Amino acid sequence: MANFEYLAEELNQLKQDGRYRELSVWGSGCGTWMELGGRKVLQLSSNNYLGLTSHPDMKRAAIDAIDKYGVGSGSVRTITGTLNVHDRLERELAAFKGTEAALVFQSGYAANLGVLSSILTSDDVVISDELNHASIIDGIRLSKTNRKIYAHKDLDQLEQRLKESANYRTRVIVTDGVFSMDGDIAPLPQIVELCEKYDAIVYVDDAHASGVLGKNGKGSTDHFGLNGRVHIQIGTLSKAVGAVGGYVACEQVLKQFLVHKARSFLFSTALPPAVAATCISAIHVLQASSDRIERLWNNTAFFRGELKKMGFDTGVSETPIIPIIVGQPAKTMQFSDALLAEGIFAQGIVYPTVANDKGRVRLIITAAHTDEDLKFALDRLEKVGKAFGLI
Repeated sequence: MANFEYLAEELNQLKQDGRYRELSVWGSGCGTWMELGGRKVLQLSSNNYLGLTSHPDMKRAAIDAIDKYGVGSGSVRTITGTLNVHDRLERELAAFKGTEAALVFQSGYAANLGVLSSILTSDDVVISDELNHASIIDGIRLSKTNRKIYAHKDLDQLEQRLKESANYRTRVIVTDGVFSMDGDIAPLPQIVELCEKYDAIVYVDDAHASGVLGKNGKGSTDHFGLNGRVHIQIGTLSKAVGAVGGYVACEQVLKQFLVHKARSFLFSTALPPAVAATCISAIHVLQASSDRIERLWNNTAFFRGELKKMGFDTGVSETPIIPIIVGQPAKTMQFSDALLAEGIFAQGIVYPTVANDKGRVRLIITAAHTDEDLKFALDRLEKVGKAFGLI
């Protein structure tokens, strides 16, 4: 029998620090009210921004695809895994994003790992915002490239890093479009200007901007009117799109290179055809109407405004990601548990995901939340916030 005592010791330390958390096992599909432990709770931690996980058009597309193709793709994309539904999805994504091409991965995480690890070598340098997502950090680590970090959204330091990196073959500036823990938006216009000044590549991970920012949810590049000036756009199919998967929208030459070099693409079975069909349907839903996005932003503005009136610390949030800063890990998790007792699921986020003294419950508002849902949440948050001395 393996000796895993060292793992048990580390788990015990997590428990002592107040950072241990069991997986929540849900008894219903993703929605605003979900079943947990035999009771209904209001979901405020889902990435289902537009409520598309149960859209009837998307469900029908999935069912039709299963009838036509079966439940799996059967192979990696480079053997027999590329079905015409995958090809169509990539063409529609490229048209939606306004790029020459798009390549779909099994997740946004896999997309960042595959792209960064394959396009960068020891002749290059990547310059990354200090608060970029873990998948970006891991992709950079796998690349064996030279790396520099700049302080969060610090354009002066970014320019200094660019000046320091003049001798490298290629310089790639990497930033989240929307930062996942604080909900703030990258200063993309200024980043693009610096990259054009110093002849660097702009790489944006739009996981939390896809379906949220830009016309019909096209992302941060469209939001700022920078179409054609951002070289690499990473998107997700797992959040606002309501399904699962990730993609890169880019030039055709980069797509063809990644098909041959990106290991997370080469060695993973293709997405189930039902998922690809669902995502195509989602693109059509987004293009047909902006009503869901408008509702999302109206809900967000109302909810964040009410939290601020109460006196909660919501940090620098500008988007439907609204953190309530609590502080130390143990108190953060206790606050999360107290909210659950009141019928609200709001997941605690603690170190090492955020700084040790910056633990927070990360609330995510969606277009599917009704006025009654939001008022219910605000009433319970006020009650528990007062009990914890947060307001």
